[in-house]
Amino acid sequence: MLPSPLAIDVRRGAVASLGTLLADRRIATEGRIAVAVGPGQGAQIAADLDLPNCEVFHVEEGTVDAATELGKKLRSGAYEAVAGIGGGKTIDVTKFAATMAGIPMVAVATNLAHDGIASPVSSLEHEGGKPSIGVIMPIAVVIDVDYVHAAPSHLVRSGIGDVVSNISAIEDWELAGRVNGEPVDGMAVTFARVAAEAVLHRPDSVESDAFLTVLAEGLVLSGMAMSVAGSSRPASGACHEILHAVTQLHPGVSNHGELAGLGALYASFLRVRHLGWSEPRMNEIRDCLVRHELPVVPSDVGLDEEAFARAVARAPGTRPGRFTILEHLNLSEDEIGRSVKDYVEAVGR
Repeated sequence: MLPSPLAIDVRRGAVASLGTLLADRRIATEGRIAVAVGPGQGAQIAADLDLPNCEVFHVEEGTVDAATELGKKLRSGAYEAVAGIGGGKTIDVTKFAATMAGIPMVAVATNLAHDGIASPVSSLEHEGGKPSIGVIMPIAVVIDVDYVHAAPSHLVRSGIGDVVSNISAIEDWELAGRVNGEPVDGMAVTFARVAAEAVLHRPDSVESDAFLTVLAEGLVLSGMAMSVAGSSRPASGACHEILHAVTQLHPGVSNHGELAGLGALYASFLRVRHLGWSEPRMNEIRDCLVRHELPVVPSDVGLDEEAFARAVARAPGTRPGRFTILEHLNLSEDEIGRSVKDYVEAVGR
């Protein structure tokens, strides 16, 4: 059976329907609901909700410890369901906690920064890094366009980089299929590709309700692709290996989606140079990133070429066992340095 949310509500004023959604007996039969809110708009949304019997928990950090603590509270309180309201960290913490407690979770997103809204994965910080942890997929997703408009615009643009990076991730997965015989799920590929293509050529921007709706649906579809695949494979390849390496070496230098788009464009350049991939296709990705003011070269995120090359060299170690263009080419450090220099010259603004 195809895993999918019970409901997906993307529109202005969508949060007003949350109370009705949580009263759905398929989610909670007796109305014992918990709400986890982040430090941004989540608290305001929770205050505006007409949910007199719910208990509100505040999520301050996106860590394994915070998620574990919330999971213990949900389990001891015998809650039937939990709504996670906020950005990516809050939703990831709530997904993990709901999995611990064995209860359904509703994701209420206040921004569109990445595709974790409806994915079966939580990316949480701990002393060993920021691994992707398998969790239950949200039973429903609510995205209120009013709140998305109120979020910082760079967070919304970030989601564009993440969903467009699916194109690169799919190429990596299919490369692993050809070279190593890795099984490739056609349905998951279709979901991930449709999500990326829906955004890639749109001429409008994050100021448009229509664009935000398509972006939100694309990010949810990416999450469903990962659920179908049983892993992050359809939305995470060399692009995400590079972003995780940059994050490890230079914490706080940029955000997830911006780095995913940059990583996808660099990986596409490698395919053009070494595998004969279509250069116009690479340029479509570049043009989309530029159109939405997203990074395309290392200096756009405050890194010099040497720092980015070190991240590329480190990238395969962030996802042991995952085969991408980086593992396939297995370039030396000198070769990586030269490729980064050539990449900047080829795609720089």
